[in-house]
Formats: sequence, structure tokens, C-alpha cells
Amino acid sequence: MEQAAKKQLRIKACKARMGIIEAVYSANSGHPGGSLSIADIMTYLYFNEMNVDPKDPRNEDRDRFVLSKGHTAPALYSVLALKGFFPAEELKTLRKPGSMLQGHPSMKMTPGVDMSTGSLGQGISVAVGMALGAKLAEKPFRTYAVLGDGELQEGQVWEAAMFASAKGLDNLCAVVDNNNLQIDGTVAQVNSPYPIGEKFKAFGWNVIEICAHSFDEIEAAFEAAKEFKGKPTVIVAKSIKGKGVSFMEDQVSWHGAAPNEEQYNQAMAELHAALLQLEEA
Repeated sequence: MEQAAKKQLRIKACKARMGIIEAVYSANSGHPGGSLSIADIMTYLYFNEMNVDPKDPRNEDRDRFVLSKGHTAPALYSVLALKGFFPAEELKTLRKPGSMLQGHPSMKMTPGVDMSTGSLGQGISVAVGMALGAKLAEKPFRTYAVLGDGELQEGQVWEAAMFASAKGLDNLCAVVDNNNLQIDGTVAQVNSPYPIGEKFKAFGWNVIEICAHSFDEIEAAFEAAKEFKGKPTVIVAKSIKGKGVSFMEDQVSWHGAAPNEEQYNQAMAELHAALLQLEEA
């Protein structure tokens, strides 16, 4: 990818983070930390990797995406808005009665959402089913899923992983958002999933480990995943919870809390400054 294209991805990722903060502040509830940590991955998926079209959101041959860690819906919504699935103004209606943007993704309410998620562990199982369905129907689409590292504590994740490997689902690519924090503390303290990569290897997956905030590494990982045949691929993406907002970074308290007005203003000022710097670079 040309450097100019990567610059545009960085700009879009910054705008996605602004949308996340706008949505969670407007709702006065939500999950900003884990939404911010996957903003770069989500931006790359929707603006460079996946075959999706907001003008034809139900095309049978579109790539599929499942946000298995459904509580970070603000990241998905913000990127969908940037992509043109719905107006950005809708982000201000997050979690409000009657809004198309509820606290967890709904395939019935939100354009561009392929699967309703929220119960941790279930999303990756559905993604496996989508990938198997593509194989059986001889369809060309790929399936992508994003999981949280705390989500790996769910046994259903490993049942899905075992099945995906057994069926050779090389049209499936999972991403683990490894920010090392969940609602009750570090994932290692609560119920350690480490070593994540070695576990997936033991379950028969192709494993790639990257920094979640480097578009060079993100691009290389997804390209390698498409090239790899015979096994599903998991990208273990080391990330920073709350990435992009100084006082939220690597702070477990921002797993599921909304900023007050002062915090909102500070967060948006930081992101505006970062956006201006990116645009002028």
C-alpha cells in the first residue's frame, strides 16, 4: 500500500475514535476503552480489506464481519458511519430508545451489521458457521471476526476454534484484540489466556502476532492471512486499551464508563489535534 493510502487510513482511524467518544458521551454509557483499541483494525478492515458496499449491504457475495466482543459496538458503528452505511449524526443516538444503534450490534436494526452479538464467545462460533457456509456453497467471500482477549476465557471460543481447524476454514480470519484488560482487571489476573498464540497453534490455526496500531503490520498480517491455505488464521493484535485518548490509555476503569463533559472536551481536543497533525503531515 502506498504511504498516501496509509495516511488516509490513519486519518480515518482518528475520525473513528472521535465518533466513538461522541457516541459514548452522548449515551452517557458504553465501552470506550476496548472500542478505541480496535479502531485501527476496524478502519483497515472496512476501508482496505473487506468487500462491502454500503449501497448494497446484503449482497450475497460480500465479505462478512462479526464483532464477537459486541460490547465495543461504538467502534463498529463509528466505522460504519464513516463508510457511509448511515449518517454520522446517528452516533449521537447510541443506546437511546428507538435508536438503530443499541449497546450491542443488531443485524435487524443496523445497516451493515452481519450478526447480532453481545454474549461473549458466541460471535466467533457464528463466524465459523458463515465461513463453513461459504465453503459448502462455493462462495468467494471471506469471514472476519474480532474477539477480546478476555473473551478467550469462554470455553465456546475453543470449541469454535477446534471446529474451524477441523474443517480447514482458510476463508476465516479472526483477530484477538489483546489489550490485556477486562472489566475486573488484567486478563492475566482474572483468568489468564496466555500464551494466546501457542493455544491457537495447538488448536490447528495459523497464527500471526502484530502491533494493533501499526498499519504496516496490519496490512502484512491480513495479506498473509489471505495467502495461507488449509487452516484458519488468527491475528493476535497487541493493543492499548483506550488508544488515542491520553487519560484512557491502559486504564481498566475505562472499560465501561462514559466521559463527563470535561473529559469529553479533553478527549475530543486531543483527537482534533492528532487529526490536524495527520492531515498536515
